[in-house]
Amino acid sequence: MSWGTELWDQFDNLEKHTQWGIEVLEKYIKFVKERAEIEINYAKQLRNLSKKYQTKKNSKEEEESKYTSCKAFQTTLNETNDYAGQHEVISENMTSMIMTELTRFVQELKQERKSNFHEGRKAQQHIETCWKQLESSKRRFERDCKEADRAQQYFERMDADINVTKADVEKARTQAQIRHQMADDSKGDYSSVLQKFNHEQQEHYHTHIPAIFQKLQDMEERRIARLGESLKNYAEIDRQVIPIIGKCLDGITKSAESINSKQDSQTVIESFKSGFEPPGDVDFEDFTQSMKRTVSDTSLTNTRAEGKSEPKTPGKSRGKLWPFIKKNKLMSLLTSPHQPPPPPPASASPSAVPNGPQSPKQQKEPLSHRLNDFMTSKPKIHCFRSLKRGCFGFHQGATPEDFSNLPPEQRRKKLQQKVDELNKETQKEIDQRDALTKMKDVYMKNPQMGDAASVAQKLIEVGNNIEKLRIEVQKFEGWLAEVEGRLPARNDNSRRQSALYETQNTAPVNNCAQDRESSPDGSYTEDQSQETEVKVTPTEFDDDFDDEEPLPTIGTCKALYAFDGENEGTISVAEGEILNVIEEDKGDGWTRIQRSEEEEGYVPTSYIEVYLDKNAKGAKTYI
Repeated sequence: MSWGTELWDQFDNLEKHTQWGIEVLEKYIKFVKERAEIEINYAKQLRNLSKKYQTKKNSKEEEESKYTSCKAFQTTLNETNDYAGQHEVISENMTSMIMTELTRFVQELKQERKSNFHEGRKAQQHIETCWKQLESSKRRFERDCKEADRAQQYFERMDADINVTKADVEKARTQAQIRHQMADDSKGDYSSVLQKFNHEQQEHYHTHIPAIFQKLQDMEERRIARLGESLKNYAEIDRQVIPIIGKCLDGITKSAESINSKQDSQTVIESFKSGFEPPGDVDFEDFTQSMKRTVSDTSLTNTRAEGKSEPKTPGKSRGKLWPFIKKNKLMSLLTSPHQPPPPPPASASPSAVPNGPQSPKQQKEPLSHRLNDFMTSKPKIHCFRSLKRGCFGFHQGATPEDFSNLPPEQRRKKLQQKVDELNKETQKEIDQRDALTKMKDVYMKNPQMGDAASVAQKLIEVGNNIEKLRIEVQKFEGWLAEVEGRLPARNDNSRRQSALYETQNTAPVNNCAQDRESSPDGSYTEDQSQETEVKVTPTEFDDDFDDEEPLPTIGTCKALYAFDGENEGTISVAEGEILNVIEEDKGDGWTRIQRSEEEEGYVPTSYIEVYLDKNAKGAKTYI
């Protein structure tokens, strides 16, 4: 069946139908576009949802990720993220394989349709012109025939009238002959035009129009076939991602099956086990007797100074069990919160700040006074620089390097984790050193490939890094061995803050572990007076700090304002004074400066203008 033969007279209807077909294709393109937008928005929402519930780094949730149930949930989030990626693939494929291709195809169809109907209109206009010429020739022939007939009748009347002269009769005869000749000529023209029209009409309806309609029919069939292919691709695009989506769902199922409640329970034990022994029975206290309470030989009050003989009243005594004991009171005193460095004065004159800026002050505790008196009596103040820096920075939430603030079991795990991390870093540096060594050998054999001297410098840096890492590993392994009981307890000179916890000669607090081992009931009574009575001998601090070398000068500074260093650890400066910088501000607002070899201390960073020597050893920038 052909449109050219069957629909030869349906030019207008075919024009409307082909336009409708293109509109259907455009409607399908719009549908695919909106589906692609839905897929990409759905994928975006899934990704945002997965990201919202992902474990945050350096947070409590990261510690919780060691449980199998949390791992399964994280796997579900990851698989959901991959699932969202498949919806993005669907959107991309629909856009590129369907929408873009069909849009280009529609443009081609529109152009082809426009060209075919333009040819059809030209053919129609031509046949209409031929028809008009035929009608004109026909009317002229008809008019000439009528005029010839009238001329013939007039001649016959003139010829029959005896009163008409011969000349008038001849004139009428001549006029009739002329009219008959004109009618004959019009007849010939009409016949010629008619034959031509019939030929053009035959060509129009049997050649031109069928060819044009056949092109339109082919175009329409291609449109329909292309729409069918697009629908097939539409389904195939979804079918292609089904296996991957199935894998995502299988991963979620597998992670759910990997949840182990027993293992999670064991993880809870490993996470929170302190390593302490449960407390024993509490001794009966007989208040009916007039005598003082008999104290167990293993009680912590046994280490109290002999001069303390005040009787305890029930209202003031605070009996506590060992696992819930307060942290070392000595460290809480040393690391008590300090005030931030004072802001610079409004003017540079001393009168603008009558009392001077306030430097960080320690809480008024008896033990801190004793330590401050002892420290300030030492001629070599620089021996305590590390301790002071610890006091300025530790109270801001930092963790001791040896994790001495944790229970034994948790401390052992943290130390082991730190040792593993350092070993991994060391291995990376060793691998880098091996690679650089091979590169250096290649450069030495083939100088045109590179400079061996530059590689040698890098080798030196890597070697220094390896040495530093090994020292760190040895340090942490020593602490780990101490925790695991492979080494005896020691007075570690490098652990300035943890030494305050573990010094053998400090009174009740340091003997808590020993008391636990010898106490039958595992309990003791902690009194406020006990918490502050800690004996510190000068020889212990001398052993820890006297061997420390002075810090090198890393730059100079100029005092912008006068500062009265009234508190321990600070130094007074005058406005405009030039001093040496030996330690930069490490984020706490204080900079360590030096006036002479024996006179140094901290000043607020905002009170000075620092000029660092970038080439100086130890010059660093802390953010």
